[in-house]
Amino acid sequence: MRLTDATWREVEATGGRRIVAVPLGSLEQHGPHLPLDTDTRIARRLAAHLAEVRADVAVAPALPYGASGEHAGFPGTLLAGHDVLAAFLTELVRSARSAFAGVTFVCAHGGNGPALEQVRRCAAEDGDDVLVWTVRAPGGDAHAGHTETSLLLALEPQAVRMELAEAGRGEPLESIIGRLRAEGVRPVSSNGVLGDPRRATAEEGMVLWRALDEDLAASVEARWPSGGGSG
Repeated sequence: MRLTDATWREVEATGGRRIVAVPLGSLEQHGPHLPLDTDTRIARRLAAHLAEVRADVAVAPALPYGASGEHAGFPGTLLAGHDVLAAFLTELVRSARSAFAGVTFVCAHGGNGPALEQVRRCAAEDGDDVLVWTVRAPGGDAHAGHTETSLLLALEPQAVRMELAEAGRGEPLESIIGRLRAEGVRPVSSNGVLGDPRRATAEEGMVLWRALDEDLAASVEARWPSGGGSG
C-alpha cells in the first residue's frame, strides 16, 4: 500500500495492523555526477521493495530534506537542523499511533543519525514502536563514491553523469571524520566526493540492492514477525 494512493477508509480497514515505512533522504550535493536527491531516491526505492515483500507495510511519502549541515558549503543543499528534524519525525510517529502498528524509518542519509537517535528515545518514552534502519552497504565508501554511484546506475542510469565523475578523498572515513564534523565536506573534498565513483557499475549496484533489501527485510522481520497481520 502507498499512502498517497489510499483513502482513509482503506487505511481504517487494515485495523491498525500495518507498519508504515517512511523513507528519509536529503537534498545535498553528491559530487559533480549525481543528483542532489540521490539519498531520497535510494530510500524511496528501498521502502517500495519492502512493501512488495511485506503485505503489512504501507509506504509514506519520502521526506526529501535531511540534516545535511556538513554539505552546506555546496550550492543546492537545503537542510533542516537535527532538533527540527527530530521534532518533526517525533510528531509524525505520534500521529501514526491511531492507524498503524509501528513506524519504520528507512534512512539513506547517514547525517540524519543524531536526529533519529532523539526520535528513538522519545518513542521509547512514549511507548511507540519505532524501528530506525539506515543504509550501510557492505564494503561501501562514504559519499558519492562507487557505492552510491553503482546504486544509481542500477536504479536510474539516466540520472548519473558518468562523464563528470571524479575521484575524491580516498582515506578511511575514520581518519577524516573530525575535520568533516568541524569544517564540513567542502574544505576536505573540494568536489564533494569521498571515494572513487569512476569504478562504479550497474552490476555492482544490483548486488548492493539485493544486500540492502535483504538486510532491511530481515530487520523488519525481527521487529515485527510476518504473519502478525496484513490487511
